[in-house]
Amino acid sequence: MQASPDIWIEKYRPKTLDEVSGQKEIVERLKTYAAAKSLPHLLFTGTAGIGKTTCAVALARELFGDTWSMNFRELNASDERGIDVVRTQIKQFARTSPLGDAEFKVLFLDEADALTNDAQAALRRTMENYAETCRFILSCNYSSKIIDPIQSRCAIYRFRPLTEEAVREEMDRIAKAEGLVIEEDAYQAITYVAQGDMRKAINALQGAAIVADSVTAQNVYAVTSTAKPEEIALLVSLCKEGDFETSERMLHMLMYDKGIAPNELLNQLYRAVSSSTELDRNVKTDLIDAIGETDFRLSEGANADIQMDALIAKFIKIVME
Repeated sequence: MQASPDIWIEKYRPKTLDEVSGQKEIVERLKTYAAAKSLPHLLFTGTAGIGKTTCAVALARELFGDTWSMNFRELNASDERGIDVVRTQIKQFARTSPLGDAEFKVLFLDEADALTNDAQAALRRTMENYAETCRFILSCNYSSKIIDPIQSRCAIYRFRPLTEEAVREEMDRIAKAEGLVIEEDAYQAITYVAQGDMRKAINALQGAAIVADSVTAQNVYAVTSTAKPEEIALLVSLCKEGDFETSERMLHMLMYDKGIAPNELLNQLYRAVSSSTELDRNVKTDLIDAIGETDFRLSEGANADIQMDALIAKFIKIVME
């Protein structure tokens, strides 16, 4: 059976709260709002790909039924982050009456932590003035970037990264629908790549399904431009042995032969070091500090080759001391 050409993250996006994976406690509380046909302003916080948007849309579907699309609007604050978007688009939607038998409308503001402080102050007033006709669901990665007056007006829900079991359950559901064969080691590869992000997991699954009849770990790592965990472990081991030349060659192989971005390698090195049970605690903290410094320098536009080679040199110096 040939895999569907549709974009799977949309094709298999849950339509109801019961279909949402991995956020059981939050889903149960949102279902009480749907049953009561009422809700306060909400603030969803957590990393990307863990169900914040999905829960907002599913909640709107269950609140409004057939009229959900007319009484629900989604805006992305990162597209227009200034005060004008609050004064025009958001205020205009909030002040109009709901349609059908709905008592209020819902405005879902994604990436609300991208709004400027002035825009957030204006949003706070809009939330106060039009609470009778519109309820707000704000979504953000970092709740600390949302001003306190908005946080105090919202029920806050902190979404956690999805567990391996939740990711595997969703992969099995999609595989059954698409007629896919997923090899056992591919599940481990998908969960390693995803890091609790269901969007990443589904994209990895679809990418691997396109290139072969069965989903393998090799294809998952290849289509996501991710180093295998054992390759990262070998790189760290070479550094521990003080072999700079071989470590450098392996680093360049990962970067240029396999096309893995320096930032992704830093992320994988951090995961390997922080989870290691063999490294001394003081060595681990020094290595993580070196990774953080390299990440900062790359973000400031420093030369990637120089910084990555310098990181390997620092690794060797730290572990050999």
